[in-house]
Amino acid sequence: MTLPARRDIGSTLWSPFRELEELRERMNTLWTHGFAGALEDVWSPMVDIEETDDAYLIEIDLPGVKKDDISVEIEGGELAVHGEIKEKERTGVMRSRMRRTGRFDYRTTLPRDIDTDHVQADLSNGVLTLKLPKAEEAKPRRIEISS
Repeated sequence: MTLPARRDIGSTLWSPFRELEELRERMNTLWTHGFAGALEDVWSPMVDIEETDDAYLIEIDLPGVKKDDISVEIEGGELAVHGEIKEKERTGVMRSRMRRTGRFDYRTTLPRDIDTDHVQADLSNGVLTLKLPKAEEAKPRRIEISS
C-alpha cells in the first residue's frame, strides 16, 4: 500500500540527493576558502599497489621527474614520496596546458610485515617503482602434515 506524502504549503519533499548536493557545495566552499591556500600547488600522483607472496610493489607515475627531485621516506609505518615537477621555461605563447607542475605528495600507511631495511626504488620511463619486501616471518610457507 502506498502512503500519501505529507506536504506543507511552499515546501518540497525531502530528498537525500538534494541534501548530499548541499553538503558537497558546503565542502567545496570550505575547501576553497579554508584549505586551498595551504595546499594550493600540492597534488598526488597516480599509484598502483600490488601484493605478491614476498613483497609489495608500488608504482607511481611521475613522467618527466628527475630522481634528484624525488624524496622517498619511511618513518613510523608510513611511506612518504614527495618532490616537485618544475615548469619548463617557455619561449612561445602557451595555448593549452594540461600537464601538472609543482609539488606532489603521496603518503600511505604500510603493513607491519615490511622489511624496511631492504626497500628498493627504481625510476624508469617516468614510473617510480618501489619494492617493499615482506619480513621472513610474514611470508607464507607450506606446513607438512604428519600421520
